[in-house]
Amino acid sequence: MADKNYPPNLHKAAHRGEPSYVWRAGQERRLGMIQRYGRKSVKECLLVNGTGIGEYQARLAEHADFTVGLDIEFPRLIRAKSKNECLVCATGENLPFPSNYFTAILSNEVLEHVEDDRKAVEEITRTMRSGGRFILFCPNRGYPFETHGIFWHGEYRFGNKLFINYLPRALRRRLAPHVRVYSRADLGILFQDLPFDVEIKKTIFGAYDNIIKRAPVFGKMIRAVLQFLENTLFSRLGLSHFWVLRKQ
Repeated sequence: MADKNYPPNLHKAAHRGEPSYVWRAGQERRLGMIQRYGRKSVKECLLVNGTGIGEYQARLAEHADFTVGLDIEFPRLIRAKSKNECLVCATGENLPFPSNYFTAILSNEVLEHVEDDRKAVEEITRTMRSGGRFILFCPNRGYPFETHGIFWHGEYRFGNKLFINYLPRALRRRLAPHVRVYSRADLGILFQDLPFDVEIKKTIFGAYDNIIKRAPVFGKMIRAVLQFLENTLFSRLGLSHFWVLRKQ
């Protein structure tokens, strides 16, 4: 798609995703999951791979020996600098770190945006110590909405688009060439032959903070029902995969 068809800020939103600019219940819930399931690993030597404006990194750094945040977008790192000391501008496919360095690596809704996701997870494998944990959130193909917008007649259209993820892959790629979604089988193939044991494999719903802001009672009811469904077969319809993988 030609960049002239949409403004530069929408170009970045399409191809790089948007970080969390406001810290709310959804971010707080994920932070708790990272700390709980990452265990001691996130308290030693942590890489936030795709740190955005540094919100997660800053909170995790409060209880960690060392954290470093990496992002491809330099303007975001400028904003992150106000609350984080160690930041690096680089791509996920070429991590500028030595092998066997980190005890934990966090990738929160980032893997779907990289140019080569297999190369990115190979780099994560290389730079992680034996026994370290890779903590991953990424979009679920089973979620009824594509949350990253679509391209239609050469123009990018922002917002949640219903049933795009259920289309045949070739057609979905035409409408959403800028972002991937994953089934559990897709993730299994992605990590095939890499030295990881999967410790946690969940599919989670969102916190729906925007709905709650507009309609508090209804929004909280929706959130409670959907998060309850995470422990049922309806979890297949969840927003994101949450995996924790331990390097052998």
